[in-house]
Amino acid sequence: MFSLQGQKALVVGIANDQSIAWGIARALRAQGADLAVTWLNARAEPHVRPLAEQLGAEIALPLDVSQPGATEAVFDEIASRWGRLDTLVHSIAFAPKADLHGRVVDCSAEGFAQAMDISVHSFLRMIRLAEPLMPQGGCCLSVSFFGSSRVVRHYNIMGPVKAALESAVRYAAAELGEAGIRVHALSPGPLATRAASGIDHFDELLAAATDRAPTHQLATIEDVGAMAAFLAAPEARNLTGGVHDIDGGFSITA
Repeated sequence: MFSLQGQKALVVGIANDQSIAWGIARALRAQGADLAVTWLNARAEPHVRPLAEQLGAEIALPLDVSQPGATEAVFDEIASRWGRLDTLVHSIAFAPKADLHGRVVDCSAEGFAQAMDISVHSFLRMIRLAEPLMPQGGCCLSVSFFGSSRVVRHYNIMGPVKAALESAVRYAAAELGEAGIRVHALSPGPLATRAASGIDHFDELLAAATDRAPTHQLATIEDVGAMAAFLAAPEARNLTGGVHDIDGGFSITA
């Protein structure tokens, strides 16, 4: 029904074959997009490089957004190799363990700043670097969670962080809409990813979500990938600024 043939897409955040970013990358590739992918560091490379090769990624590089100049180096490579970018996928988030497992009111200033920088401001930095590579428009996607707008037990400081991410999506969408650059947040319900395993009692949240969702099914990384691929397609050119729930209807239940 739609195609991404010939599009150039950067996917940041693949950690393993359970990652949301992996589901998105596979969906983009299945629709014809050429891919650039990144891994966090040398420890992550053996897990991600084979996945990049499986996708036939044309560009594969390390990227730790907390390191000065690292993000710019990735976009410089894309500019040199491709000269343009059609889709940006930002699927990274982080909070120090002590702050993630503690009360929001007890979060350290340093931990709060680090969580906001990696989880939110890095997306804005990437959008700014992507903008000159999208002269004909494009799509920028990040990943959120319903703990942004409702209190989810044990989600703690990541709730305010994701709220900030969703607000940033709306403002970026408003600022870049005239240039044809769309900005969205994908908001799957609880998913059994390695990143989510760092949240206390996450297995309880998975069970509750399955029980409450009208479909009685958790979202999968394939579900998230399908939504991402559609939003990246030309057919979605008049959609922007959305926070898209992909959760079997869990978000509509009380």
